[in-house]
Amino acid sequence: MVIPAIDLQGGRCVRLVEGRADTATVFGDDPVAWARRWVAEGASRLHVVDLDGAFAGGPRHALVVGALVAAAAPVPVEVGGGLRDLAAVEAALATGARWAILGTAAALDPALLEAACVRWPGRILVGVDAADGQVAVEGWTRRVPLTALDLVRRVAVAGAAGVIYTDVHRDGTGRGPNLEATAALAAGAGLPVIASGGIAEVADLLRLAAIPGVVGAIVGRALYTGAVDLRTALAAVPA
Repeated sequence: MVIPAIDLQGGRCVRLVEGRADTATVFGDDPVAWARRWVAEGASRLHVVDLDGAFAGGPRHALVVGALVAAAAPVPVEVGGGLRDLAAVEAALATGARWAILGTAAALDPALLEAACVRWPGRILVGVDAADGQVAVEGWTRRVPLTALDLVRRVAVAGAAGVIYTDVHRDGTGRGPNLEATAALAAGAGLPVIASGGIAEVADLLRLAAIPGVVGAIVGRALYTGAVDLRTALAAVPA
């Protein structure tokens, strides 16, 4: 899958560099319009992140997310950003989103991760966000003494539907994905992996598609700048 990303900050569609809030580039005041565009161009899934929620510790864009999900239907949407308790997960799924993405909560609260996977089987994804192999949490502002692979193993035991792996140092940079780290993580995951971070061209997508266990890739800045054309990418990447 080639999955367009829609990141929300202050109600707008933005892209960050390495997840830093002060690096935001605004790509539009109407995220719903972007959702409609990506669906019209053939996207089979959308990735939506509430950046304000990720930094604040609780969702901040529930109404916008609901509008995005409705506009994308029947294309499914995965939603993350600030989902740190079961009530927040429930609210995210209540918008109509197919999947809720746990990041910080999965790393810091294994019991919550397990409870969410039991309560919503097949609908919990985990964002494994790493900087130099160490897991980054709280909007990527803090690292914890936990490796990405250790977190993935925990996620597999808990019963999550899959993981979204992001190399923080590549995200938004256009330097290409971290293929070596992605391959190592996918080899030890035991569950589907979606790659994210640094994708700059269709060739990057083809390289990721060749990695066993990688079922999709999230593309952000490259789609918004035109470096990657979604229709071209969908045609090029093996289904």
